[in-house]
Amino acid sequence: MPYIHMPPVRIVCGDVALWIVLAAATGYGFRDAGTAASPLEDLCLPLAVLAVSLPLSRRRPGTAVILVNGLCALGMADPATPANAYVLSLAALSCLLGARVAAARRPLLVLAGCLAVDLATCAVLRAEAVWWFYALGVLPAALLLPWLAGRHWRGRRELVREGWRLARSLEERQHLVAERARLTERADIAADMHDSLGHALSLVALRAGALELSPDLTDRDRADLAELRGTIADAVEQLRETVAVLHDPTGTEPGVGLPVTDTVEDLLGRAVASGVPVRWEQHGAMPVLSPLVQRGMYRAVQESLTNAVKHAPDGEIRVRISHEADRTRVSVVNAAASADRPAFAAEGPTVGAGGRGLTGLRERVTVLGGSLWTGPYQGGFRVTAVLPHQVAACPGTPTSRPGAAPALRGLRAGAARPAPGTDTVAPESVKRLASVRNAARRRSVAAFAAPLVAAAFFVPSAVFLAWQLTTSVLPPSRFDELPINRPRAELAPLLPAHPYPYPPDHARSAPRPPGVRCEFYRSGRDLLTEVDLYRLCWSGNTLATKDTVPASPPAAPWSPSAPSRRG
Repeated sequence: MPYIHMPPVRIVCGDVALWIVLAAATGYGFRDAGTAASPLEDLCLPLAVLAVSLPLSRRRPGTAVILVNGLCALGMADPATPANAYVLSLAALSCLLGARVAAARRPLLVLAGCLAVDLATCAVLRAEAVWWFYALGVLPAALLLPWLAGRHWRGRRELVREGWRLARSLEERQHLVAERARLTERADIAADMHDSLGHALSLVALRAGALELSPDLTDRDRADLAELRGTIADAVEQLRETVAVLHDPTGTEPGVGLPVTDTVEDLLGRAVASGVPVRWEQHGAMPVLSPLVQRGMYRAVQESLTNAVKHAPDGEIRVRISHEADRTRVSVVNAAASADRPAFAAEGPTVGAGGRGLTGLRERVTVLGGSLWTGPYQGGFRVTAVLPHQVAACPGTPTSRPGAAPALRGLRAGAARPAPGTDTVAPESVKRLASVRNAARRRSVAAFAAPLVAAAFFVPSAVFLAWQLTTSVLPPSRFDELPINRPRAELAPLLPAHPYPYPPDHARSAPRPPGVRCEFYRSGRDLLTEVDLYRLCWSGNTLATKDTVPASPPAAPWSPSAPSRRG
């Protein structure tokens, strides 16, 4: 049994809801048409076409527009008025065409074809001026403007979708950068462990080698000590190899090149010697700290000084180190940079190279069992690290935790910015977002410019049509004053400037006396409603007959009641 793909329920419900709205408009138009409307042609056929066109518009929206435009063209055969409720359905399907088709060439061909069909229908039916105005004004507006609105809607959706895609990409990239910073920081911690633990193991191996020379030991003891010394040497070598694999080979991380014995006092002394405005104070007796905690405290001060010199070079920096019973608190506060002072440029040795920002520092402090707070403080910025004197076991750090956003901000703040004048290549995501934004702007400009361009074509034609209709009006009072068998020169003051150029077929084909030339004039100034016509037939330049032609053709063959209204 072949598999039949069924559309989702949401899509089916949307099509049904739209069909109900358009069907209600069609039914209202049928009810308004009165008894002259045909239930089969004016109601059942449009509803069936809409029932086919709406599902079809999801795969072939151009075909759906052509089907509904056929209803509008068929409606122009109505002798009473070309206006019908199908134009609302045409506008809805044209809007869906713009929203569902990205390209513009094929939809424009479809719209141009529909307009050609409408004009050809008017030509075949020999329609009157009002029908031509409907085909040249209303139907093009129902085709073009909703299509532009649909394209604008599609462009905005693509822009929002591309923006969210770019945001997700940037978020994933930030997570990758933060994860790399954490891994690099752990590698640095491993290097610190190698420096401290390797030194201790080397001392143990040295003591073991010294004991081998003791004359009080037996040969078995010397063999055990030699084996112990070899095991320790192997452990040191394995530790060195492991750290060499984990450590970043670029050698650009903070602290690289600094000796392990470098203290916070040495770091602050170099900063003061470089001209950095640093004031620091220490409270409490200096406890005995493990090398990892000492290195963590050193890194906290180093990273804070680096960020302060980079982002507020002329601001004062206050460093406070408080040793408590079981923990040490390091607080670094930098004042805001003043706007009227030039940027500080330190000469001499640098304080330390940034690059990972506060994310790596947070990882190091967390691994040691401490905590880190960062954020604005009194117009400047404050970094506070609390480190325990004894390193506690800490489980793996989750990727997302409170405070991750400030860490990422610190990471972005510490990232190197390209120098002015250097060539930079924009990321592919930025190029894609710029392309979508430019396309959306072009659609917006087209949505506003198209009505102006359309008005440039349709408004002059509408004005010309209104001028023709208003300058061909013969008021009933003047029609009654026109005498028969009088020359045209005498009747010229009572006649309009121009005859009516678009009389209906039944008026043209009405019987007339032989050898006369007939002109038609409108009896009223209503531009949107068909009014009775006055027929004046001239024999040479003499008025031979005058008649009244009804606006709509009579049910029975019409014959002039000449003279029906003669003076």
